[in-house]
Amino acid sequence: MGANSSSISELPSNEYLRKLCSTETVTKNDPFWNQLLSFTFQVPYNSADSRLLEESTSAICKNLAINNFHSGNFGSLIRVFLIRARELKASSQCEDNIFTWQTYNALFILRNISKYFIENLSEELLMEQFGALPKLADGKDDETDATGNLCEELINSLIELLVDVPVLNFTYALHLEALNTLLILLSSQMFHPQPAHESALYRYFMQGRCSIHACLLMKTLVQNFITQEKCPPEMLDNNRGGALSGFTAAVASSLWTVMTLGLAGGAKKSTDDKEHTLLANQSLLIILVLTNHCTTERGLSNPYRQALFSCTNSQGNAESTSPTEAVATFKIDFTKLYNTLCHNLKDDQTTLSLYLLLHQNMNIKAFIMSRTNLDQLVMPILQILYHAEDKNSHHIYMALIILLILSEDEVFNKAVHEILLKNIVWFKERTISEITLGGLLVLVVIRTIQYNMTRMRDKYLHTNCLAALANMSSQFYDLHPYVTQRLVSLLSMLSKRHTKLIECLKNTATQASSQESGSEAEAEHDNVQDLAVLEEVIRMVLEIINSCLASSIHHNPNLIYTLMYQKDVFIQFRTHPTFQDIIQNIDTVLAFFSAQLEKHDKNLSVHAVLDIIKQGARQFKRERLKKFPELKFRYVEEDQPEEFFIPYVWSLVYHASNLYFNPSRIQLFSVNT
Repeated sequence: MGANSSSISELPSNEYLRKLCSTETVTKNDPFWNQLLSFTFQVPYNSADSRLLEESTSAICKNLAINNFHSGNFGSLIRVFLIRARELKASSQCEDNIFTWQTYNALFILRNISKYFIENLSEELLMEQFGALPKLADGKDDETDATGNLCEELINSLIELLVDVPVLNFTYALHLEALNTLLILLSSQMFHPQPAHESALYRYFMQGRCSIHACLLMKTLVQNFITQEKCPPEMLDNNRGGALSGFTAAVASSLWTVMTLGLAGGAKKSTDDKEHTLLANQSLLIILVLTNHCTTERGLSNPYRQALFSCTNSQGNAESTSPTEAVATFKIDFTKLYNTLCHNLKDDQTTLSLYLLLHQNMNIKAFIMSRTNLDQLVMPILQILYHAEDKNSHHIYMALIILLILSEDEVFNKAVHEILLKNIVWFKERTISEITLGGLLVLVVIRTIQYNMTRMRDKYLHTNCLAALANMSSQFYDLHPYVTQRLVSLLSMLSKRHTKLIECLKNTATQASSQESGSEAEAEHDNVQDLAVLEEVIRMVLEIINSCLASSIHHNPNLIYTLMYQKDVFIQFRTHPTFQDIIQNIDTVLAFFSAQLEKHDKNLSVHAVLDIIKQGARQFKRERLKKFPELKFRYVEEDQPEEFFIPYVWSLVYHASNLYFNPSRIQLFSVNT
């Protein structure tokens, strides 16, 4: 960096960087800054090069951390950036590319120095670095440039830059660098886990000058996500060299160079990778970070969270369903937001964002529930669950919880059975030429339960699966034969497991003796717990079948056909006290339709049997069935949601931000999760 430095290996010996980190004071008006900020060098394309950049500059940053208390040069660099940032709005209007380029370079250096400080210093020492002033000859601080809290001024300036400076071809990279710098400043949570409300950095965001811009910042970030603007073409130009000729080439290359330094990707980037919508991605990550910290502390409100969760539709006239008290908020085009969310649900961060909006923003939830193209939303969610073995557990949980929240709405439960799908190419178990969205949803959730029972064995996961099915069960409509087969097959699988566990416990009891080892006692305890969980699951599946029969027996002939075909599955439950009451209803249905079939020839075709079932369903009096409480489950967030969401959000930043973080210094979560 500095002047015409063209490679990472030259950085430690760069005269301008050496001067910056020395004890020599450089004032904010020194011509040195124009020389330092006129740099270009070769672009690193992968995480190895990014790590090399950090290793090459660590000695420089370390020296600055030591000498800054005498020179105050870190503060001078911040002041240089602040001066330029204040003038940036005017310069963007007159397209002063050189000014934008140098402002960008100043911010890039600031980000890298701040990153070193945050990863290697306590927050107390970090704040001292921001507040360090140059020393006079008598050893006292030179307070000539003392202008208040520099850290807060920097954060406020970055927010104003994002809000006030338009995203144009020559400002795109500057916006991206501003977002990256905010992420770095907020990343102190990864390295020094503590309640966010105790962090000075987070208090700067949540209170005072910075919080004034909360609404505008959140609107800008959401708009960035909606727009999904790709990197300008000149940023993707491969024709770069060490010594760049021509003003335009120098600007474009420098902007692209600085923007990509620190990418934590794999090997060489493909063209598709380079064309990722980086601004949208970083904006979404900052939305997640800002809205998931400082959520429960009394006396410290989170203005970003309030703004996002009370935003309204700019294209509609519907009344807001937000709380009645005055909350600073903004308007956004919900249709565009919905379309963008649907298109990007394959990403963890988008799925998490959809969950937060559905759970916390009643305006957005009402809008989504009114959509006629719900398949655009539900299909990507089902694909996440279908490919569960390739996803992390958090992503699967978020997808399931979204389905559970959606299933709380009767309109949704009815609408999904009115949307017809054809040729689902990603569903490989069986070719299904035509199925309703509701049928496919049931099918994939059943498959997820089976996957969980055989591999993950996570009670929380299958509880949410069953809750979603239970909410939908009274609205099941014309379920596909394959769906009903999988539903009863699930019960059959659970039945076999139940029998096996009972036998295992009987054998353990038979072999029990006073000399029973601790490991055997522990195994018996585990089996007893497994049996209790399994019986809860079986009971729920039986209740789901009963709910469908009680509410819509005349709309589900395929379910009745499958129940009759596999009626032996229910035999072992008839005498079990946990299942007796619910089995009585199913037996009543089976007895009625068996009697209807006995009136006809035994050699009936499948179609003939179904016709008899349909006729019988019209005659069947549902009053014959014992009434059970309506199956209704609501998603309730945990008492301490931050304990789950903060590590999750920062793991997403680590894996998806295209920034390199030293994994050995991360304390908040395991980098392998």
